Amino acid sequence: MNDTAILLEFLKMPLGSSDEVFEKFTTIPEVIHRGSEIERFLYARGKRANKVLLVAHADTYWDQHYSKKSNQPFVLSDINGIIRNVNGGLGADDRAGCAILWLLKDMGHSILITDGEEGGKCGSNWLMNENQDIADEINNNHQFVIQLDRKNGKDFKCYSVGTDEFRKYVIQVTGYSEPDRDASTDIVTLCRRITGVNLSIGYRNEHSEDEKLILHEWQHTLNVCRKWLHEDELPNFNF
Repeated sequence: MNDTAILLEFLKMPLGSSDEVFEKFTTIPEVIHRGSEIERFLYARGKRANKVLLVAHADTYWDQHYSKKSNQPFVLSDINGIIRNVNGGLGADDRAGCAILWLLKDMGHSILITDGEEGGKCGSNWLMNENQDIADEINNNHQFVIQLDRKNGKDFKCYSVGTDEFRKYVIQVTGYSEPDRDASTDIVTLCRRITGVNLSIGYRNEHSEDEKLILHEWQHTLNVCRKWLHEDELPNFNF
């Protein structure tokens, strides 16, 4: 399947539950799947010695607001590379990020899928508080963390888990810019020693009926990550 076909596969997964996303990623060999409901995560350990952690969340805003849409069919439209659900609410935040992780899963880097990010980072908090072995491995065995869960086309955010040196590195590699350092997402919970960045994946109007995904922006971030993660020696960034 090509990149767009994989993206559409993830976007077509039912809103209201993260189960199908988790079922897809459990097919990765030797994957670690712990927890239940929104306090759960799935971790696939990278095989490279020099590796990063790639993060996305399986839940969407619509998991908590699905009753508004339960009687409406999910119909995707693609008009000039802009993807929408005809009946409103797409779930590209963060199913589009999950699709990128699936497409990058064979590059030797570690993969982490969380649940409950939209409800307050529930899965990542549970991981860090109740799964010390994985929490330590994330922070001790990776160069840095990349989350694929940011709106717009060429933004990044490090929030409180980036250094000036790391931000300069991200700008150099991606050409993206950081509009501010406000808000929070899973990397703020996960990164206790190493730095992390959240990259734009092309969606707009998240958490609304008019949510949409700009296909070429999503593809661009995917291509940036492929080139970036192919490098033999990735630098390590700590606090």
